[in-house]
Amino acid sequence: MTLLSLTAPPPTPPTDFAPAPLPPGSAAERPRRTVLFLSDVYFPRVNGVSTSIATFRRELVRRGHSVPLLCPGYSIADAPEARSISDPAITRLRGRKVPFDPEDRWVSPRRFLEAERLYLQVDLVHIQTPFAAHRAGIAIARRRGIPVVETYHTYFEHYFEHYLPFLPARVCRLIARRLTRKAAAEVDALVVPSTAMRDALTNYGVKTAMQVLPTGFRGGDLGAGEGRRFREKHGIAPDRPVLVHIGRIGHEKNLRFLLSAFARVRRDMPAALLVVAGEGPARRELEREARELGIAGSLLWLGYLDRATELADCYCAGDAFVFTSKTETQGLVLLEALALGVPVVAIAEMGTTDLLREGRGALVARETIDDFAGKCLELLRDRSLRERLASEGPVLAAEWSAETMAGRLERLYSEMLTDPAGAAPSR
Repeated sequence: MTLLSLTAPPPTPPTDFAPAPLPPGSAAERPRRTVLFLSDVYFPRVNGVSTSIATFRRELVRRGHSVPLLCPGYSIADAPEARSISDPAITRLRGRKVPFDPEDRWVSPRRFLEAERLYLQVDLVHIQTPFAAHRAGIAIARRRGIPVVETYHTYFEHYFEHYLPFLPARVCRLIARRLTRKAAAEVDALVVPSTAMRDALTNYGVKTAMQVLPTGFRGGDLGAGEGRRFREKHGIAPDRPVLVHIGRIGHEKNLRFLLSAFARVRRDMPAALLVVAGEGPARRELEREARELGIAGSLLWLGYLDRATELADCYCAGDAFVFTSKTETQGLVLLEALALGVPVVAIAEMGTTDLLREGRGALVARETIDDFAGKCLELLRDRSLRERLASEGPVLAAEWSAETMAGRLERLYSEMLTDPAGAAPSR
């Protein structure tokens, strides 16, 4: 991994990213491509985009492809997430902090274009974010005369309302939709992580062909998880009712609703504890909200947890995993909870509608305080229900394997290189 300065020779690739042997007889049928990924965000910035990029890159490299990544550098580049996935095909670019969101970095399109010249052979460009990386990716593809695909990870219509608070919500929606149509028209195909996102973009007036392709899940990434160990570490009694939420603490995540629902849970079950793992710009405001609701003493705020050593334990310490976001394009944390056998209570909206099925590892709640709190109380009181949902979750999560999704993305690339104009039928 380099931070532009781009002169140092690359180190030996880590074995974690070594190409896997191809199945017998398939080597001649599977051309090995070089696909250039560009993104305005990546680890150690923890979010679904970073996870998606890492998952697809890992699987594509194991299938024999070269997948260089251009992304921002961060002052905390020695964080565990960055070390665990670093490889010499990642080029880190210097950037500036983003106003209103200090976790992110702004890298100019010029720096992306300078770094791209490192790669003599590129077959296809895959853009992951619609900002500077988009502008640079379009320029690279046009200059090289190669196809370009973009993944639309984020439902920006609702994000803009929170991060441009000085503008009316209606104006934010108009801006998001106009920018989305313009960006989509510049690429040969769009990848969307859910049917709900495809439908939303279609309603925007996007005409570009779209492929529904969720981020795959690697079941062994988190380990088995030991909830008892987590509870002992944090002084939580073995029999205490515990709800767990893991994710970025952003204004768009509907966490004020979660706190209100938890306050309703505590009215009937005063011993209940809500564990919140993650960081983000809304944390201070939410801590103040918890104090106003009188539940501050029943919340455990943990910040980011080490994925390799702590995260699975945190999931498994919960009697249920709770999720209230309405802006998710997929909801990878739900897959992680289900795979670990943790029952889920969640709102099914946007991307989570493809994943959540009532009774298949989860209870699906309406967005009302009483209904969401009622589902939580039902799970916390009914051990047999928790056990049944816990047994169903891993079966459902296995249907979303990273290997399967990477194979579908690989086929999309092949179709685009054969016929860029007709590569990705909307489905």
